[in-house]
Amino acid sequence: MHNLEYQKALTTYLEGFVSERRRGRLTEVLEERTNHLTIVLEDVYQSHNFSAVLRSADIFGVQNIHFIENRNKYKISEDVSMGSTQWLTLNRYQKFENNTKECITQLKNKGYKIVATSLNERSVTLNQLKIDQPTALIFGTELTGISQDVVEMADEFVYLPMYGFTESFNISVCAALCMHELTNKIRKEVANYKLSESEKEEIYLEWLKVSIRKHDLIIKEFDSKYNKR
Repeated sequence: MHNLEYQKALTTYLEGFVSERRRGRLTEVLEERTNHLTIVLEDVYQSHNFSAVLRSADIFGVQNIHFIENRNKYKISEDVSMGSTQWLTLNRYQKFENNTKECITQLKNKGYKIVATSLNERSVTLNQLKIDQPTALIFGTELTGISQDVVEMADEFVYLPMYGFTESFNISVCAALCMHELTNKIRKEVANYKLSESEKEEIYLEWLKVSIRKHDLIIKEFDSKYNKR
């Protein structure tokens, strides 16, 4: 982990390789990013589904996505995600005895309320869900939904009302509808939904790297100069 002085110096250096228009666009998008809502995908196995979720997360300004990989490993379909992965912070849980419990425990320790998408006697609609607390929204695998571990550890449950013969939404459609509803609600009702300044600085630096071809070589050159000071 580099210190703050190094991070700021590298950011300034890399800005010289990016047009003013591009820097403005990065800042504009970053200003509307949020970690007040984060998305968790538990054992989703179809690549086009979680790739579509990533695309929607980028569009709605949700920065952090969490992948729980107990049985299924995530694989991005770039044709579906449309490059959105490079603008998001992806967190993988794949090396623990129980990846679901580890992910939820970490999120709870960070102050997140755990909300699972499931229809049961405790479920409420998105309109009824309070979003004053940072919220982690969990989606389960395509066929069976959330695991029993999620059921036992979740603080609340939400569902989308359905009025047709089909019993469920495709997971990527469900996630998009939920993100649309909740991010709108957050922007209207939560005063401090935006990223902290330190979070913005860290992500902005990563976005600069994404925007520069062969940035690894440029950073290597910078490091050489920086270390000789």
